[in-house]
Amino acid sequence: MPLLLHPALPLLLGATLTFRALRRALCRLPLPAHVRADSLRTWRWHNLLVSFAHSIVSGIWALLCVWQTPEMLVEIETAWSLSGYLLVCFSAGYFIHDTVDIVVSRQARASWEYLVHHVMAMGAFFSGIFWSSFVGGGVLTLLVEVSNIFLTIRMMMKINNAQDLLLYRVNKYVNLVMYFLFRLAPQAYLTHFFLRYTGQRNLGTFLLGILLMLDVMILIYFSRLLRSDFCPERVPSQKHKDKFLTE
Repeated sequence: MPLLLHPALPLLLGATLTFRALRRALCRLPLPAHVRADSLRTWRWHNLLVSFAHSIVSGIWALLCVWQTPEMLVEIETAWSLSGYLLVCFSAGYFIHDTVDIVVSRQARASWEYLVHHVMAMGAFFSGIFWSSFVGGGVLTLLVEVSNIFLTIRMMMKINNAQDLLLYRVNKYVNLVMYFLFRLAPQAYLTHFFLRYTGQRNLGTFLLGILLMLDVMILIYFSRLLRSDFCPERVPSQKHKDKFLTE
């Protein structure tokens, strides 16, 4: 079926517009004084609010998908469920929305790593959406959103200069545990699975390439997270601008 006639397109459009509408609604909420005083922090706050909402919904949804269809854990290429398919479409819509938001807000240069991540994620999700392959892999990838719930809380507190609060200190340890359980562990499991496609010329090899690039990014982000929260004396000077992890 031609991609332009694919029935998933309305789902992607609907999800993208839903996140756009959510962003507009969240922009009406009052802002913390420290955030309100800076236009960049204001944009980032709104951007992270949408990300937070997506993480809560997608993280819980992914856990439910695995619970309802446990074969997704082993039959990563062929396992399929309507709920998992809709989840992948829903999250792809979020990545489309966030990419547009970053570009339209003229934050592309400062957020280029984030854009690279989004492009790779959408490339992986589209394989499940348009070719109905590796939907299980997409669902397992989205387990990372459980970790992102706590990572986003961390980033929003840093934007608001609330690192001295007890909640921040508790969250940084919870965040570390969730990073291992729902980001590093699923990524390692998926990478091990996709290594079987090494040397082949098919969709699995394409997805393996994306996974390996994401592996590098995740390890870099993890090292920055450890330095920022547990070895602050080793964090580079203010010239280093990692807007999603270390500011």
